[in-house]
Amino acid sequence: MTQEGQVTPPPVMWAQRNSVLFVTICLEDCANPTVKVEPEKLYFKGVGGTDMKVHEVTINFYKEIDATKTIQKSQGRSFEFVLTKKEEGPFWPRLTKENNKFHWLKSDFNKWKDEDDSEDEEAGGAAGGRDLEEMMRQMGGLTGAGDSKPNFDNLDLGDVDDEGDSDDESLPELINN
Repeated sequence: MTQEGQVTPPPVMWAQRNSVLFVTICLEDCANPTVKVEPEKLYFKGVGGTDMKVHEVTINFYKEIDATKTIQKSQGRSFEFVLTKKEEGPFWPRLTKENNKFHWLKSDFNKWKDEDDSEDEEAGGAAGGRDLEEMMRQMGGLTGAGDSKPNFDNLDLGDVDDEGDSDDESLPELINN
């Protein structure tokens, strides 16, 4: 619960790569927010949401970013930022300098990539650059466009009982006590 006069932070989602951070501030119907991107922090303030309240958040980054390379895009329901890390290298253990769990900050698993995933997988898209059809073909689960369809007419099923199915038998009557 918020106290009288206290401003509510908007929901924030984030993900990262070796050299960039993806930060999404989710606040619908927010026109003309105040946004300040600095090497150490991101500040956002705007009126929006279903209740048209003031939402404000300051994110103190774990390490510095290059604020001059910031890409910002408004999506109507959210504000997306691509922030370049000042030092490319290992993943940050968290987005914020503070080692706290914030209720408004979540991981964006749609954009998340593990640190040990290779860069060529990023460029190639799903399945490491191979499309699903090619992957299935290699696994033997899909025939190519020019290949003939499998013929099941000559399939040897071994000892198949043609006398009927066990489901065809009658069920015993239930006894009520």
